[in-house]
Amino acid sequence: MEYEHLLTKGALKSMMNNIEVKDPVMQVLGVRKITAAGANERYRLLISDGHNLNSFAMLATQLNHMVSSGELTEFAILKIKRHIISNLTDRNKGSKQVMILIELNVMIDGETVRCKIGDPKPIVDNTGLAVENGTSVSVDTVPKTQSKPPVKLNAAQSSVVNNGLQRDIDVSNIHPINSLSPYQNKWTIRARVVYKAPVRTWNNQRGEGKLFSMDLVDESGEIRATAFNSECEKFFDMIEVNKVYFITRGAIKTANKKFSNLNNDYELTLSGETQVFPCHDFDESQMPALKFNFIQLSEVKNVEVDGIVDVIGVCQTAGDVVNLVSKTTRKELKKRDVTIVDQSLSSITITLWDTQAEDFDASLQPVVAIKGSRIREFMGSKSLSLLGSTVMQINPDIEEAHRLRGWFDSLPSNIEFNSLSARSEGGANNQFLTIKGAQLAQLGNGDKADYYSMHSYLIFVKSESALYKACPKPDCQKKVVDRNDGTYRCEKCNDETENFKYRFMLSAQLSDFTGNQWVTMFQEVAESFLGTSSQELGRLMEDSKEEYSDVFQRQMFKLFDVRARAKMETYNNETRLKVSIVNMKPIDYKVASKKLIADIKKLSGIATSVM
Repeated sequence: MEYEHLLTKGALKSMMNNIEVKDPVMQVLGVRKITAAGANERYRLLISDGHNLNSFAMLATQLNHMVSSGELTEFAILKIKRHIISNLTDRNKGSKQVMILIELNVMIDGETVRCKIGDPKPIVDNTGLAVENGTSVSVDTVPKTQSKPPVKLNAAQSSVVNNGLQRDIDVSNIHPINSLSPYQNKWTIRARVVYKAPVRTWNNQRGEGKLFSMDLVDESGEIRATAFNSECEKFFDMIEVNKVYFITRGAIKTANKKFSNLNNDYELTLSGETQVFPCHDFDESQMPALKFNFIQLSEVKNVEVDGIVDVIGVCQTAGDVVNLVSKTTRKELKKRDVTIVDQSLSSITITLWDTQAEDFDASLQPVVAIKGSRIREFMGSKSLSLLGSTVMQINPDIEEAHRLRGWFDSLPSNIEFNSLSARSEGGANNQFLTIKGAQLAQLGNGDKADYYSMHSYLIFVKSESALYKACPKPDCQKKVVDRNDGTYRCEKCNDETENFKYRFMLSAQLSDFTGNQWVTMFQEVAESFLGTSSQELGRLMEDSKEEYSDVFQRQMFKLFDVRARAKMETYNNETRLKVSIVNMKPIDYKVASKKLIADIKKLSGIATSVM
């Protein structure tokens, strides 16, 4: 037959025995819709590899559109990219093996093939019995109908994914989420998965591994659950967002509020004893969806930096996608800034990354609801950044979103908003000061850093200590120790290497007509200021002291436009003011003159227009 050579013969038997087969090609011999009470519809497939067939393959719900659109039909030939084998336990029908198809590609549609390929038979084990979904029965005695009437089972007993532990859940022991605590050993919760994070990996001096987390809600509250390594592999493909599951056993510990703003003091870690069962026979409308704890945008200014908040607003504007490179990993990133507004007449900028940045559509000014965004502050302005655990919904079907949409659509076109992300001309963080003025204002003595601008001359540079030898790893900037044997040791990474990289930590003295100020310039600022890289300057330091010195001398006694950051810092039990440079560039005399004229007119009461 024309297409018979495409099928991966014998693959079904291997796959049902948990033997890995790379991208097997199968034929669909039948598609049947099944719907459990109160659950979403699912599709059961009869698939064949040309030699054997399996009558209990299930299509993952995220692939349902392939059937409804007509892409996946009878006789179609498909390539299976990802699947899992699970045990379904039913007290009335026994145990069955189910192949759940998670990712597949249709190679040839059914309309083109139009017939069954080969003469596939049920899988036969070594005893000559047909293996039908994990149960061996005589081929001649397989009943065509179920003569015994079905027994009505409760939600905990009917068709559960057992993960090899084959144990029923005690429905009398179901606990509400808000009752869980570290002092409980035996418990079961019934909860909806409202968010599932992608798998993340780590690799550090303590080892490597992977994890994923999910947010669970029930009628009483919410909690975050995390699975590591083997549990990550076991449960990740099984869990589907918006589905309701029974979860039993696991470690309950105090939640790290630095990474979560869920309204729960505890979080759950899945262990080797954890069992997860889908709850099919349950009215899912009784189970709440994602819970938000919204605050108005005007309240963000009162929340500490790095705080986690839930916000909702209408997209007012969205910038273009910008490509940049991470300073630590050197990976290319995509970034987009989106500004949202709400009824408090406040606006704030949200930073989206990678796929969220690319996929965001601001053309219709959608309502944006965000759960778990982190507050950032830079140069006196606040913004929101999305974390790996942040959930963002566009035009969610919730009361707050509908109310916000109605309010925004009725606004006059000339409405103005108070931007929390704007860098205004006034305020302590945006003042233009002299060196003496900044000292008299005691900038940097508060809990937060202060920013200010000034015009000053560069009068001295400690060129002999402008560079230091740092760890060569992209994500490390720690100074290395020269072992004098051709190797360098990084205490942070606990590693020794034959290489290092040069980095800037440049001390300089600035001066104006009111006084002098010692400042520090770090890597990017120093490279921009000197017009050369730290690596190139390091080469000059080793090869040509004269050229090395000239790099600094070319900048001496020039007038610069300086942006500085002042903050009291403690080192070795000694507290002192540290002023670092945010930006330092040659003064633009035209711009500076316009500013001086405007300041003179303002002080003298003359009209503030400038030429």
